[in-house]
Amino acid sequence: MYRSLWKQKNIRFYLLGGGVSRLGDVLSAMAFLFLAYDMTGSNVHTTGVALAETMPYLLFGLIGGVVADSFPRKKLLIRLDLLRVPLMLSISLLHGVHLLTYPVLILVSFLVQTIGCFFNPAHRAVLPMVTPEDERTAANSLYDTITRGVTILTPLIAITLLNTVGVLHFFTLDALTYFISVYCLAQLNLEEPLKKSQTIRSIFLSIKEFFVWMVRQTTIRNLFFFTFYTVFLNTWVWQVGLLLALEEMTTKSEEWYSGIQGVFGATVILTNMVLPFFIKRFSLHHYVAGAAIWGVGVAYYGFFYGVGHFFIGCIIVGVGMPVASLARVFLIQSKVPEEKMGRAFSTNAVLLYASNTLSLMLYGVLSAYIPIRWLMFTSGGMIVAGCLILTTIHFIKLSKLRGRFLVDSFK
Repeated sequence: MYRSLWKQKNIRFYLLGGGVSRLGDVLSAMAFLFLAYDMTGSNVHTTGVALAETMPYLLFGLIGGVVADSFPRKKLLIRLDLLRVPLMLSISLLHGVHLLTYPVLILVSFLVQTIGCFFNPAHRAVLPMVTPEDERTAANSLYDTITRGVTILTPLIAITLLNTVGVLHFFTLDALTYFISVYCLAQLNLEEPLKKSQTIRSIFLSIKEFFVWMVRQTTIRNLFFFTFYTVFLNTWVWQVGLLLALEEMTTKSEEWYSGIQGVFGATVILTNMVLPFFIKRFSLHHYVAGAAIWGVGVAYYGFFYGVGHFFIGCIIVGVGMPVASLARVFLIQSKVPEEKMGRAFSTNAVLLYASNTLSLMLYGVLSAYIPIRWLMFTSGGMIVAGCLILTTIHFIKLSKLRGRFLVDSFK
């Protein structure tokens, strides 16, 4: 199954470009956090960098989806990748001349993620263009295995760079990955229909049109709502809480944090590779089941609260999260028409980053008053509770429908 996919040129270069680019993104994301903490020594300022990565999606995310549906995606992706190269290199250059400050770090992070608002929905919308529906589950699985699974390789590179050339060259390597991504994108052979030019007014009309359509789609609407809820409860715990907890427990927090990321990546790889052999078509029920497992892992962090148990918790999360992620992507690709695909993925991203932003803001304040351990346990418990409530509501509705059907059949 995977071998036949890899033999297809479009799939191969799409996956290679996405995987290499993701490797650089994970390195630079870690570097922004490490550098912010090293420069300020502040939990609040470290959270501020993570917050700067989410704000662009609230401001430009929906527009990014319209752009992805309105311009040839291949050319758009190549140009956006090239724009990110000088931004990454600027961090190293400014540090070399002693001009790098915390506000500059925030600004560069903001600009890089702003470009991502336009890049990500267009890139995700390319996959359905190069795969038939019967191969889409396997293609999504392979894509997630490579892009998210590179976290198993990233910590090894991160530890090596930390102990040799330092955290700044994380940014240099990220710039190199964008060049490789451009080469891979240039190899894609896409047949794209002519796109209509967009005015400012038509952009907002396109956004409105999609939301009117989305509200009428029960599965997509519920999927987006529950994604927002789950990610809100997870974001701070994963992005900031674990690192800060490790800072309290050990003097080698960055190395342990990288190791946890690596174990998580290994679990994601295994889960993603196995799932297509058992599930060919995902449903909303698969998403809820994955989210429940995800929540158990988050609660495990807080219940046992120790370096060793963080590794066990990340394994549990590494099983649940890819189940939910693959289900979400498959549902979008199968339930949303091609001409709305970019807007669907951008809307999904906006909701994700809105939940990220609210999570970082609220938990950033709460962490000053509530122990990290209790924040972890409560967050995981609420995810599991939400899954149980949603499942219960579904069964109640299903029972009512069956009851009506039986009554009608006897009339």
